[in-house]
Amino acid sequence: MATPAAASSPANRLTEIRRTRQSGFDTVLLMRRPLFPLIVPQDLKRRILKDGLRENEQRDAAFRRIIRSVPRGKVSTYGKVAAVAGYPLYQRAVARLLRRDAHQTLPWQRIVGAGGEIKLKGEAAAEQRLRLSMEGVKFRGKRVDMENYEHTLRSWETLG
Repeated sequence: MATPAAASSPANRLTEIRRTRQSGFDTVLLMRRPLFPLIVPQDLKRRILKDGLRENEQRDAAFRRIIRSVPRGKVSTYGKVAAVAGYPLYQRAVARLLRRDAHQTLPWQRIVGAGGEIKLKGEAAAEQRLRLSMEGVKFRGKRVDMENYEHTLRSWETLG
């Protein structure tokens, strides 16, 4: 058994650090690191925002198809709709489409923000909450209970 003085020596502290790094948690983190550094252009977000504002009928048709696939009593998020449609990071384009085409037959009330938050303000938020409640969706405070009511989107089910 080592003495307390020996346990706190710099050499023993280094050994303790090595043992900690060899634990399962640190090993998982090291294994999840990419093999090569991911290089992302600095202006990617700005380019996506600008592109989301441009008219793109093919993209909007993909968003509409995904939104229509969300069944009654279930919800999805803007980001997941965009990702499944093949346009990850275009959640603002989904919101813009719903704002622009709300008068059409899209079930706009079934698309909420991340974590189940209703992103609309004022009367529109109250209407969305009422419509979801009428479909049987339950809330936890101001948010949709995503554990029970989130629809799992599958891109292969919405083709055609």
